[in-house]
Amino acid sequence: MAIANVSLQVLPVVPEKNLYHVVDRVIEYIDSCGIKYEVGPMETTMEGELDELLEIVKKAQEICINNGAERVASVVKIDYKAQGITMEEKINKYRK
Repeated sequence: MAIANVSLQVLPVVPEKNLYHVVDRVIEYIDSCGIKYEVGPMETTMEGELDELLEIVKKAQEICINNGAERVASVVKIDYKAQGITMEEKINKYRK
């Protein structure tokens, strides 16, 4: 399967003072997966095989719940094409 990009924004339902703690646990998990990723102010974008990235999205929901969220809503964006797509080719011209 070709390389894809998946962006994930988790929105755990927790008291505001706990929000970053829960989000940090998700980002730590993504980091432990050994994939390429970039954290942005609103979402984290990952690059890799689509099936692997979707498993990470699934696990992220469990991480939120296991860290105190009563509920979690997530926004997921997928960019996929047969030849593959990288974050670098999409945003390199904007980097300074």
